[in-house]
Amino acid sequence: MKQRNTRLPGGLGVEPARIAGTTMKAVQMYSPYGYRAKIGLIVPSTNTANEPEFYRMAPAGVSIHTARLLTLGKTTQKAFDEMHDKTAEAAAQLGTAEVDVIAWGCTSGSFLTSRHRLEEMVTKASGGIPSLTTTTAIFEAFKALGAKRIAMGTPYVRFQNESEVKCFAEEGFRVVSEYGLNLGETQEERRGIGRVPPESLFRLVRLVDRVDADLVFLSCTNLPTVVTIEALEAEIGKPVVSSNLATFWLSLRMAGLKDRIEGFGRLLREC
Repeated sequence: MKQRNTRLPGGLGVEPARIAGTTMKAVQMYSPYGYRAKIGLIVPSTNTANEPEFYRMAPAGVSIHTARLLTLGKTTQKAFDEMHDKTAEAAAQLGTAEVDVIAWGCTSGSFLTSRHRLEEMVTKASGGIPSLTTTTAIFEAFKALGAKRIAMGTPYVRFQNESEVKCFAEEGFRVVSEYGLNLGETQEERRGIGRVPPESLFRLVRLVDRVDADLVFLSCTNLPTVVTIEALEAEIGKPVVSSNLATFWLSLRMAGLKDRIEGFGRLLREC
């Protein structure tokens, strides 16, 4: 028998009646926390920044629900390929949590493997829930802010920066300057990205910023950024976008929420 499509208009990912069955009809629309939207999030197991930053930015009535992809060893292409291969199981888990949208929250993983295949895999494995990757969110954020020339700061090793510059160019965005902190040669360094002091981003942003850059982009969902975005924008007089900011912003919009949120820079406040 052909399975009925359970996706709903307006960003809702699961039909309430499908969950309620015959015994919970009166409360099929009820949720004590994610009563406006439930955002599913898939992150590398070493990532300790993405979830707290989503929580910090979330407006009332929006809840975050996370699945993890086991990530071991130093930063290599093989490590990201293995994350890709584990994605379907994580997406299936989130499908049972009745989330409305699923974000695949890893920047490098979504430009070093195919973001389109990842999104197709997540949507299929979750039972039809709309999905996005961080790389897709970044491109949408650049477009929303009218940016074409990008100054980029990252915690990455060299091959990641080079691959990201190439990926951006293929989408029509020119990286006018870039710098990586070279964290990832070991498992400890990779985990250490989540311990980069947010205050150090002021020097990183000033280092990469150029007069001809439309905005500054801070890459990596494990890099703590959102507490300083507003101050960084005031410092350089132009938009600052981070991986977590872009991913959360697009997750909200795909869930059908148009909230303009103060305190985290122009993207969430104006777009």
